[in-house]
Amino acid sequence: MSAQIHASAKSMADKKIGFFERYLTVWVFLCIIAGIALGHYIPAPFQAIAKMEVSQVNIPVAVLIWLMIIPMLLKIDFSSMNHVKEHWRGIGVTLFINWAVKPFSMALLGWIFIRMIFSDWLPADQIDSYIAGLIILAAAPCTAMVFVWSNLCDGEPNFTLTQVAINDTIMIFAFAPIVALLLGLSAIAVPWNTLLLSVALYIVIPVIVAQIWRRYILSTAASEQLLDSILKRLHPVSLGALLLTLVLLFAFQGDQILAQPMIILLLAIPILIQVYFNSGLAYWLNKRLGVAHCVAGPSALIGASNFFELAVATSISLFGLNSGAALATVVGVLVEVPVMLSVVKIVNSSKDWYQQSSVTNG
Repeated sequence: MSAQIHASAKSMADKKIGFFERYLTVWVFLCIIAGIALGHYIPAPFQAIAKMEVSQVNIPVAVLIWLMIIPMLLKIDFSSMNHVKEHWRGIGVTLFINWAVKPFSMALLGWIFIRMIFSDWLPADQIDSYIAGLIILAAAPCTAMVFVWSNLCDGEPNFTLTQVAINDTIMIFAFAPIVALLLGLSAIAVPWNTLLLSVALYIVIPVIVAQIWRRYILSTAASEQLLDSILKRLHPVSLGALLLTLVLLFAFQGDQILAQPMIILLLAIPILIQVYFNSGLAYWLNKRLGVAHCVAGPSALIGASNFFELAVATSISLFGLNSGAALATVVGVLVEVPVMLSVVKIVNSSKDWYQQSSVTNG
């Protein structure tokens, strides 16, 4: 089993940022244009899609979300959590940032910027929905892209694999209570049954499906090669599902965006602040605790990045396809790659400073 974990970690470490990931911001902009144009000129098909709901779950979007999430969860090896003791300081810092700092700091930033500073430039009836979207975005740590970020900063692959497995486990139990708590504190009503349904549909069931599938693949001959081959085949499917979901969202958001084109920029500001704040805090705490740079780098990146696919799905379930919450989470997709690449650059360029006074005991 330990050899299998090591092989999984090495496989993750070998991955470089691909062409589509590197230019994800460009694809999102193209989806914005395509979605707005299609929604404006041929609205009937999108109105029909919006009506395909069962218990507030839009079926076409749910299928697309599954196509996004399951390939990502297929990468996760939950048995890697046996390695917690090897990197307990870095893991402790990341867990603190992900679950005790990030959701609450985003709620505060949303309240300051959306409800106070930017309120005159935003539609009054969507203020609460925008804040809700920001909270949902910050309440779940990233699952997939962190392997790329970790590799780009020469991160310890076993740490990254272990940390993601732990976060995914915690997410099953903590995501709904944290979202409900922060929405309640922000005076935003949230139906518990819909929130729990979202957790079941977009976390619990995909995790179970992915892990059953993973175990089956790894039980075959040439298991690691087969897993890598399947992940490579699923990758364009996952990305295509994400982009098609964004087209649908912007088809419904188009009129609102055209009426107030500054909305996306205003929503991006608190997201950018929280990414740099949380990554900086995680990096500094790791330095104070004498954690090796190869652990501190991915710790800072995991602490700052978001599971935006889950956030999009949950926002749609709770507030609808044409809600401000859905738009806020999509803005998170828009800024994810460029801002995280900038954090990678900061982590790499500061390595000498980090190691000057750190006792690298991992």
